[in-house]
Amino acid sequence: MTTEAHTESTEATTAAPTGVILTDVAAVKVKGLIEQEGRDDLRLRIAVQPGGCSGLRYQLFFDERSLDGDVVSDFDGVEVVVDRMSAPYLAGATIDFADRIDAQGFTIDNPNAQNSCACGDSFH
Repeated sequence: MTTEAHTESTEATTAAPTGVILTDVAAVKVKGLIEQEGRDDLRLRIAVQPGGCSGLRYQLFFDERSLDGDVVSDFDGVEVVVDRMSAPYLAGATIDFADRIDAQGFTIDNPNAQNSCACGDSFH
């Protein structure tokens, strides 16, 4: 499977070993949240679960654990961890942070979830 390279200029950091892209805005927000926790052992863990035919359910949380098969990427000092089962579903996904009047929070743009049913493990 090949993926088209996007040449548009964005604030996104290039894709890392996790296959996930964390934008600069999101990295700054994650770094700030970790600093508020007062800990230096936390990383942002991203996982996916089938979410019925409406798409994927994402889990984003801070985690100090290291699991067997974890894929870790560093975005300007922010470590992003994806477990080995979730990694194929998150390849090429962009994590951003929106801070607008109509939306606030982390957003995930995942090309693997477009026009698909997430029942079971199939995304095709």
